[in-house]
This record gives sequence, C-alpha cells and structure tokens, in this order.
Amino acid sequence: MKLEISASLNYRLPEPVDLMLQIEAADGGGQHVEQASLDLGHPDYVARVPAADGICEPIWLHGAGALQVDYRARVAIDRPAVDLRALSEVPLHRLPAAAVPYLNESRYCPSNKFHAFVERRFGELAGGAKVAAMRDWIESRFTYVAGTSDADTGALDSFVERRGVCRDYAHVMIALARSAHIPARMASVYALGVTPMDFHAVAEVYLDGDWRMVDATGMSRPAETARICVGRDAADIAFLTAYREIELAKQQVRVEKA
Repeated sequence: MKLEISASLNYRLPEPVDLMLQIEAADGGGQHVEQASLDLGHPDYVARVPAADGICEPIWLHGAGALQVDYRARVAIDRPAVDLRALSEVPLHRLPAAAVPYLNESRYCPSNKFHAFVERRFGELAGGAKVAAMRDWIESRFTYVAGTSDADTGALDSFVERRGVCRDYAHVMIALARSAHIPARMASVYALGVTPMDFHAVAEVYLDGDWRMVDATGMSRPAETARICVGRDAADIAFLTAYREIELAKQQVRVEKA
C-alpha cells in the first residue's frame, strides 16, 4: 500500500511567536517515505530537534505575520494487519526500557482512575483480547462529535461524556490499557478513511514485542496509515504547538492511495 499525502497550513501570526511543527511522516516502523517535500515559507528561524523514541524530528520555527507550510509525501506502508486477540502481553519485567514510561499516567490519561472499571469490565481477559475488547467497547459506546472537546479535555472527561473526536477516543483507549498494565502511547497519523479528513490520532499498545496501532474510532486501518510521531498523549504529538496566540486562516489535509 502506498499513500499520497498532502498537508497545507496557513495561520496568521499577530505577533512574533515560537512554534513547534510535527507534520512529516516518519521513515521506518512499518513504513518508508519514498518522496517528500516541505515548504516552510520564510520563517525567521528553523531548527530540527530529536523526538520521542527517535520516530520523528519536530521543527522549531520563529516568525511573525504569517505561517505558510506545504508538505507533500509518498509513503509505502508495509504494516500487515494482525488480529489483536491473538497477541500476548509482555510480562512487565521483560518490557524493553523504551516501553516502560508508557505504563504511567500522563497529563490527559489518568489511568490510575480506571483500575476498578477495567477490572470489573475486562478482568477475565488478557493481552490482545483485552485490548480488542476495550477498543470495541469504546467504539460501540462513544459518539464522534466535533467541537465537544478542547485542549483541557482528558480521558476521564471523555469517559464520562461518551463523546469526542479522535484524540478523545485515543486518550480513553490509552488510559484503559495502561490501567491494565499494558504499555500504551499516542500516535499522530495520516490515514485513509478518516471523516472529516484531517490529522488523525490513534493509540498504540505494546503486545507480542511490538507496537500495534489501535483506532477506537474504527475509521482507520494500520495497513493504510502513516505514522507521524508518538508520545504520552496529545500534549506530545500536536501537529502544531504555538507559544502565543495565532489565528487559523486555512488548513487542509489529504490522504489518497498512490
């Protein structure tokens, strides 16, 4: 599977501002970037920095007036579909060091608050079967509604309200998995089938010695998804972080089969 990806961002910058940009598809981990171009316009400053788990390189920008970014890429996906239910969880003492931090609570995923629910609802299951049941439970009980969450909405809020967008579904999925002592992280992705088409967020869980994509919205499939970056939750994977107020002028994301 090959994906043609494009992302265009146009923001007004009323005053000089520092920005962090994360929109480039990662190279590796079941995908290969065959072609890519990135036009950042004319910022005053540009620098790349290492990112979590070495999966992407966020870009620091400093500028004023306007931010105009245009990204294009062709990405080959080699991530076969797997049946989560057939996968085993890795004993905690055998987890690789890189997976251990994703057992812990984070800003948007207070997993310790879900222990009683997870034990009561999923306690008889283990490993991938438990993760699949969690995913199915979220998909069947939540309603995808744009505009019902904001930058302060966490997994507990979404769990109570039973609605949200992709980041909210992913936060709940991550919190439930961590509560069951299964490492879980968040990934920003480009994916076919997302409606409305935009930057998308999914969970990734560590099972059978590797990270497995889990989309509780049901909109994307791992074999048709290109990872951008990963982190503990939405605070780490935002496609654009501004350290002063900025104004959206226009934004467009497209993902198609090549």
